[in-house]
Amino acid sequence: MAALVYEIFSSSALLSLGLYHLISTTRNYLKSPQSYSAKPFHPFNHHRLKHLQLYLLLFCLLIAFLHQLLISSDSDPLLKGHTPVHRFTSLQSAAVLFLFLLLSLSLLLSDSDLLPLPSDLFFAIASALFFLHYSVSSSSASVQTSLLQAKCDSLSARISALASLVSLLLACRPTLFVADVALSATLCLQGLWVLQTGLSLYVDAFIPEGCHRLLDVVSGVEGSTKCELEESQLRAVAILDLVFVVHVMFVVLIVMVTYAAVAKTLGIRRSLGSYQALPTTATTADSNHIQMKALAGTQA
Repeated sequence: MAALVYEIFSSSALLSLGLYHLISTTRNYLKSPQSYSAKPFHPFNHHRLKHLQLYLLLFCLLIAFLHQLLISSDSDPLLKGHTPVHRFTSLQSAAVLFLFLLLSLSLLLSDSDLLPLPSDLFFAIASALFFLHYSVSSSSASVQTSLLQAKCDSLSARISALASLVSLLLACRPTLFVADVALSATLCLQGLWVLQTGLSLYVDAFIPEGCHRLLDVVSGVEGSTKCELEESQLRAVAILDLVFVVHVMFVVLIVMVTYAAVAKTLGIRRSLGSYQALPTTATTADSNHIQMKALAGTQA
């Protein structure tokens, strides 16, 4: 139960961060496409709540870091006389989370002018950390005794690899709006997949047919959810691949709906390959008044 609660917590944090970054990025781009530049942090307009996003991010990363440390101390009752594999993978994940925690803290200090950190350097470091997370997730998938857990870790690693790539693009070309949107989308996708992982491993109603949880093993350690028959394993992997595609489609839909909603809110329309603000009623009236005066002067 604790493992599922942690997955829901992580999913909510990642999804919220991705949506907020997507909305802020789209809003900044539509306001001034010519001078657009990607930002690692979008402060709130209210002065007292300016750094609220960073405070929440630091809190979530700290909780995740402590959770991974606690998991590493769980013992696997099926193993006697050997160190459980999950102890090493949990410590690796805790180390990656700690690095993300330091990066978020440096971003907070940078915004407070205590530790100046250029945006391109931040994206470059973030790219390296996402790649490190990809490496840790891939190694975790390769040593899992549960094929179901290994598949979930493998797909999560692919998302981290994509996040690393788009972060590197932003470090090289901060004006690339598509890469900034892709970074937001990967955060949303990672959040949805973390939730799907928790459901597929710890909720009986979502565990694929032919697979089951081992009741005498702590939830979250290797082998806590297994598929006994090879046919059941292949079916479970195929189901996860299909669900992953559905999540990708859902994230694409989120990006399109968010873009359209922000554009409508700002009164932006596309005209001749560029985005222009819709004229207000007062502006239209003034324009018509000037045209009428010009026409009257011509007739005179």
